[in-house]
Amino acid sequence: MRPSSILLLICLTLAAVTLTESTQPPFACDSSKPTTKSYPFCKLTLPISARVKDLVSRLTLDEKISQLVNTAPAIPRLGIPAYEWWSEALHGVSNSGYGIFFNGTIKSATSFPQVILTAASFDAGLWYRIGQAIGLEARAVYNEGQAHGMTFWAPNINVFRDPRWGRGQETPGEDPLVSGKYAISYVRGVQGDTFQGGGLKDGHLQASACCKHFTAYDLDHWKGVNRFGYDAKVTKQDLADTYQPPFQSCIQHAQASGIMCAYNRVNGVPNCADHNLLSNIARKQWGFQGYITSDCDAVSIIYDFHKYAKTPEDAVAEVLKAGMDVNCGSYLKNHTKSAVQKKKLLISDIDRALTNLFTMRMRLGLFNGNPSSLPYGSIGPNQVCSKAHQDLALEAARSGIVLLKNSAKLLPLRKTISSLAVIGPNANSAHTLVGNYAGPPCKSIEPLKALQSYVKNTQYHKGCNFVNCTSASINEAVQVAKNTDYVVLFMGLDQGEEREDFDRDNLVLPGQQQALITAVAKAAKKPVVLVMICGGPVDISFAKRDPKIGGILWGGYPGESGGIALAETIFGDHNPGGKLPMTWYPKEFVKIPMTDMRMRPDPSSGYPGRTYRFYTGRKVFRFGYGLSYTKYAYEFVSVTQNKLSLTQLSSTGATVQNSDSVHYTSVTDTETESCEKAKFSATVAVQNHGEMDGKHAVLMFVKRNDVANGKPRKELVGFESVKTNAGERTEVEFVISPCEHFRTANEDGLMVIEEGTRYLSVGDQQYPISVLH
Repeated sequence: MRPSSILLLICLTLAAVTLTESTQPPFACDSSKPTTKSYPFCKLTLPISARVKDLVSRLTLDEKISQLVNTAPAIPRLGIPAYEWWSEALHGVSNSGYGIFFNGTIKSATSFPQVILTAASFDAGLWYRIGQAIGLEARAVYNEGQAHGMTFWAPNINVFRDPRWGRGQETPGEDPLVSGKYAISYVRGVQGDTFQGGGLKDGHLQASACCKHFTAYDLDHWKGVNRFGYDAKVTKQDLADTYQPPFQSCIQHAQASGIMCAYNRVNGVPNCADHNLLSNIARKQWGFQGYITSDCDAVSIIYDFHKYAKTPEDAVAEVLKAGMDVNCGSYLKNHTKSAVQKKKLLISDIDRALTNLFTMRMRLGLFNGNPSSLPYGSIGPNQVCSKAHQDLALEAARSGIVLLKNSAKLLPLRKTISSLAVIGPNANSAHTLVGNYAGPPCKSIEPLKALQSYVKNTQYHKGCNFVNCTSASINEAVQVAKNTDYVVLFMGLDQGEEREDFDRDNLVLPGQQQALITAVAKAAKKPVVLVMICGGPVDISFAKRDPKIGGILWGGYPGESGGIALAETIFGDHNPGGKLPMTWYPKEFVKIPMTDMRMRPDPSSGYPGRTYRFYTGRKVFRFGYGLSYTKYAYEFVSVTQNKLSLTQLSSTGATVQNSDSVHYTSVTDTETESCEKAKFSATVAVQNHGEMDGKHAVLMFVKRNDVANGKPRKELVGFESVKTNAGERTEVEFVISPCEHFRTANEDGLMVIEEGTRYLSVGDQQYPISVLH
């Protein structure tokens, strides 16, 4: 989302200088000023809708236009302060946007793991608590006068469709259900809602979360194709069951107060100019009641790159009429007045956008007088980088780490070992661990330093010049390995290899990393441990096969406490229980163009499809894969239903036959009375057969034998993070909603349930459910 231009960086620096002189948080309707007190928009006894209507009616055309961009200036005559819409909080409050400054009392914020690793915990409660912590810290920064906005442009819930995508690290992975559940937990936490939802009093927000990038955005810069001009060709079927569901969950269930329209076009229409997407689907069908921002400079590209609009004024008119409210950039400030004068745009279109914008600022309490005496007003600097939040960052890192290989129980290493070699370009860098969109972390601990607390005789060698490893000191690293009992290699990627505006060309380790790993492993006295620091998947098939590489851990970008969590895992103070939230594809997958948006395979052309739901090709590691230091077994204890009829699932009782003579019923609304009645429970016993206590993710899928007409091979229908002590057994109940979990999209994009057998699947256990006509 962040434009890479030098001009923008200069603006950010100037903003930091000019906007941080005051330590009092900016607010309107100051009760100590009689002039503003008298305005109806300041009267708290009136509903917000009436207050907003009064405020908008008082603005001149120039004042109205000035408020349509992310850096909205003050309106001194009405006592309205400046407001900055662009702030970031992807995995912790960040100064990546213009709205947050760490140059006062608060110098840092808790830096949680990058989202892809947090998702690997498959723990919705953890995701919610992270959101809560971020929302609290955001409000504390505002209360301390170090924020000029409370609208945070996170989470990123685009489906991680292609493993090369530089921003896949920011997402919860490749599964639309997981992405939607993550959105619900994170957004509720940030905004001050309860975990179950429905806890916001009168719609007032602790902070505002914004789901992005709407929609079908998952390509940044690949082989000359960039996100600014890209036209994503997406089928109705894929839109219905892959690209749109996370956003529907974010709007309908999370009640997100913001969404961001993406740079790209979808089937020819720029997202920010798509009336059907923004107004019909988001607002009318899904009931969205927040504000819609463009991605940064996404309005200008409608004219400059897409050539969709004939003039700048046409571009402005298109987006405001489509339902967008605020422009990250200056395009609306520069061209809206001309659009009105040329009669391309009505003032009522501007008023509609302003109504949404000022409603949001009022929901945040920014027009209620001095915030110190208001709800959330007592949240202070002591809430930022608190022990509780730092402990949570450590818990999150622990919970996400995935054990990918553990031959002959090499891991965990004994704490009594006499010597350890730590090798690799990611071993001594705390900065790499926090990923992108990170603010300054509360603390900074390198993996090397954390491991030294376990083994005093620890030798270190970087191995490569940089993570790109254009040159490697293989002989020196080999010598270090020969002189120690055990070796841990920290390899993988960093933001130089995968990031916003930079997609990978390949899926292998950079430069000479593989040669370094292989040489060190061959020379070491015992099998080595390989730790992969990366967001996107890497083809490490060679390491999987190499008997001299005994253990492999995936650490994602584990945040400020990631070094500690990895050391704890390596030495057994933590038992890993994370599961991969994305497929790790083989290196030959790069033959598939990133621009091919199809999820379903096409056997006639050899196209293998994408993500675990459809992909038919070879995998390095599958979605949901993850080992433990203990052994778990699963068993279906009870399933309260094993037969269902299509008529009982249909809200009308009617069924239809498709061209293959298969009966089906359409299910567009999953919350009808018939859908509620059809829900049933499946209880699974989890037995810990090992010698270590453990917490791990239990995943339930639904599988089907019939994958004709683009039906998924299997789909996740539920997940729970379960703690079991060594030798103990516990039970987990999953609520199955056939209307939600048994339906698929047909080629017309209609969600339907077909007759036939499904199998509930956990681990190696399956349970058949028949859907009868």
